[in-house]
Amino acid sequence: MQVGSDADSSSVAESVFRLDSWLANQLANLSRSRIQKLITQGCVQINDQICSVKDTKVKLGDRIHVTIPEAEPPKTQAENIPLDILYEDDSLLIVNKPAGLVVHPAAGHETGTLVNALLAHCPLSEIGGVQRPGIVHRLDKDTTGAIAIAKTDQAHQHLQAQLKAKTACREYLGVVYGSPKTDSGSVDAPIGRHPVDRKKMAVVAEASGRPAVTHWRVKERLGNYTLLHFQLETGRTHQIRVHSTHIGHPIVGDPVYSSRHSVGVNLTGQALHAWRLRLQHPVSGELIEAIAPPPPAFVTLLEVLRHRC
Repeated sequence: MQVGSDADSSSVAESVFRLDSWLANQLANLSRSRIQKLITQGCVQINDQICSVKDTKVKLGDRIHVTIPEAEPPKTQAENIPLDILYEDDSLLIVNKPAGLVVHPAAGHETGTLVNALLAHCPLSEIGGVQRPGIVHRLDKDTTGAIAIAKTDQAHQHLQAQLKAKTACREYLGVVYGSPKTDSGSVDAPIGRHPVDRKKMAVVAEASGRPAVTHWRVKERLGNYTLLHFQLETGRTHQIRVHSTHIGHPIVGDPVYSSRHSVGVNLTGQALHAWRLRLQHPVSGELIEAIAPPPPAFVTLLEVLRHRC
């Protein structure tokens, strides 16, 4: 911007203007206080020189450049939400997440998340930023079970490296529709955004997706339903849910990837539970194993299906 004679008619006679006043007239979408803050933060230059004094006088012909930094996301607030802790020390925390609890703040879920609860409980690694502190891996909102949290940056980096190297073991239990023809198998199929419904994930062509591998085996056959044991080799969004549907056996109660009938049990989410988590301690190197007891609704579902058999 360049200071011109039509910028501030009340000051034309002296042809000298106060910087914050002149900018307030030019930038109607910014408040006077916001402009003053930008000046004190060094975001305003006059004739290629940074100016941090809001009442600096500018004159006709001066070149003024304003840099408006991107807004930072609001700092996540600590909230007193109960945690079911499976393991804890100075480096990491493993909790049993209930159904309905979103892992970290996002659009539509700014509060009431696992991160809000964690901030009220302990210090967290800052690698994930203000919205995902301590979060190394995630679980879907309505998937229950074990999730590891990093308290320190060193633990965060170590746990991420284990997930990348596939040395951390994540095992799930899930009840699916139907009965697989074999007792075990693997699904090696890339996952990406659904080509039509962008809120869903899908098995897609290799060029448009990311590699995803899920291993499964039958744990118990329950008539027209089956309890499966899953082990993840990769960790894509909705991976087990998408792969189960891909092989013709969607997860019971999945509102997104299954259109099958109700089983007559009031589920709090899809019947998918992160049952066991095994990893190397980021400091001592010892093997840590956490087993999360399935939630009551999951147990009730199994009891009902066994009774029907």
